[in-house]
Amino acid sequence: MKQTFSILLFLFIAISLFSQNKEEEYNKVLQQRADKIVKTLGIRNQEIYDKVTDIITNQYKGLGAIHDNSEALIKTAKSDISDKEQRETTIKNIENETDAKLYKQHCAYIGALSTYLTNDQIEKVKDGMTYGVVKVTYDSYLDMIPSLKQEEKDQLYTWLVEAREYAMSASSSNKKHEWFGKYKGRFNNYLSQRGYNIQKERENWNKRIEEQKNK
Repeated sequence: MKQTFSILLFLFIAISLFSQNKEEEYNKVLQQRADKIVKTLGIRNQEIYDKVTDIITNQYKGLGAIHDNSEALIKTAKSDISDKEQRETTIKNIENETDAKLYKQHCAYIGALSTYLTNDQIEKVKDGMTYGVVKVTYDSYLDMIPSLKQEEKDQLYTWLVEAREYAMSASSSNKKHEWFGKYKGRFNNYLSQRGYNIQKERENWNKRIEEQKNK
């Protein structure tokens, strides 16, 4: 009996230590990710630097908790609800509730950042959390279609910024890029309606790139 108890106690301690180490490693990764972003902001006050780093780290943690909970609930719904219509309704409700939580978390996050950062610095944080896709995509379109009118450039930038707001709260890198993909599709449709041949523009762009490489 004592031996069994000792074994169980050992297993409990081992599992607890493993979970603790895993949590510490997870926090370390998030802290490093946040620190990489904060380094681009030009903050000289160490106290503010640390506070902003903590805010971004906690945002990553909060997003992870929301997405993990949502995925668990959806998984349960898929396995426990046999009726297709009821299952789909339940999953849709879970997704709507998740979106509401993400929106609330996002607003609180931007509010917390605004306590310590300027608008330009907050923009850099947003770009840092979304891999700078706004600028990369915007510059690519301008390079691909030099004839874009100013109103078309403005519309592209507006949609990319809107996509970034959603992408910031996405659960993974792929999900972040999916948001930008949706808005790029919207912009392509917008340009097609205005008479642009996107496929032809892209082909010509690729030719120009190859010509530059061969020079």
